[in-house]
Amino acid sequence: MSSLAHGNNTLTVEITNISAHGIWLLVREKELFLPYKDFPWFKNQTVKAILNIEEPNPGHFYWPDIDIDLTLESIEHPERFPLKSM
Repeated sequence: MSSLAHGNNTLTVEITNISAHGIWLLVREKELFLPYKDFPWFKNQTVKAILNIEEPNPGHFYWPDIDIDLTLESIEHPERFPLKSM
């Protein structure tokens, strides 16, 4: 016997892993890696703060506990967005 899925998956963004090298972000069935070398703001944050992610608009991600805003483009192409401060 197998169970049927109930309802639709309402999560469009989710942190799937936090490692010593960076974090993994799942966005609508696409998994992206955010290495700490390109996204140093996450390195010393708590798990709770990293997991608390919102997507106020499609392709715009916000971590309210650490006040970080990133776009899908800046995650996929960090070389186009050099760091201004840490």
